[in-house]
Amino acid sequence: MSTERVSNRGSWYLLTGTLIGLALGLLVAWILFPVEYVDTSPASLRPDFKDQYRSMIASAFLATGELGRAQSRLSLLDDADPVQALTLQSQSALSAGDPDGSAYALARLADALKLSPTGVSILPTSTPASATQPLLSGATVTPAHPPASMITPVSSPTPRPTRTPTPTVGAAYILIKQEDSCETNLPEGLLQVEVQDAAGRPVPGAEIILAWQGGEEHFFTGLKPELGDGYADFTMTPDTVYTIQLASGGQLVSNLSAPSCRTSAGDNYHGGVRLLFQQP
Repeated sequence: MSTERVSNRGSWYLLTGTLIGLALGLLVAWILFPVEYVDTSPASLRPDFKDQYRSMIASAFLATGELGRAQSRLSLLDDADPVQALTLQSQSALSAGDPDGSAYALARLADALKLSPTGVSILPTSTPASATQPLLSGATVTPAHPPASMITPVSSPTPRPTRTPTPTVGAAYILIKQEDSCETNLPEGLLQVEVQDAAGRPVPGAEIILAWQGGEEHFFTGLKPELGDGYADFTMTPDTVYTIQLASGGQLVSNLSAPSCRTSAGDNYHGGVRLLFQQP
């Protein structure tokens, strides 16, 4: 009988000791001496912190235009496709109402990376003409340390520095196509806008400004990816005249209104308008 009691007490002591040890270990690890992360890589950040990091990079790029620096900072996140990550975050921000106002900057940075994959600075820079221009006719370049066999070195004229053209984020958009639509399977007065870059690729996150007498609306491409990353639409009010332009600049299109259409049965209804903007 006494042996059984001792055995039971031993089991309870072992369980109690285990629980006390576990509690002390958690107290030390979480409260007394918590783990401190120092100089960690941005790639180890939580997804929401990565989003904040991308937003700061995009804001800095929008202010300075230094694409190379933005690209090097983005590489620290180890994203499989930085352009896609920026585009998805921009679309997500737009869907949430763009609370921090970062959607436009993210879309512009994604657009710039697609146009300049090598990460060339957007700001104009000055470089010596010798790096970009052919030598003047008849001029000979002399090596810095001519061989002994050369008796009289011939010097070349020193060219003046010149400005080297650098790629821009994108030229202003122009209207490529405008057509009325009388498709009965579409909502009445539907204004459909498509935005493309100079290569004909859809541009997500492009801000569009639509104005009419007494009102103005801003909407963005890419919110309906099933219809295309460069697609956006707006329902026009009948008998209202609109003007439209991309926020980044470009051609202003005026006198837009829902066209009058008629069904095969003779019933009247309002159709829609399709617009295609593209960089030249």
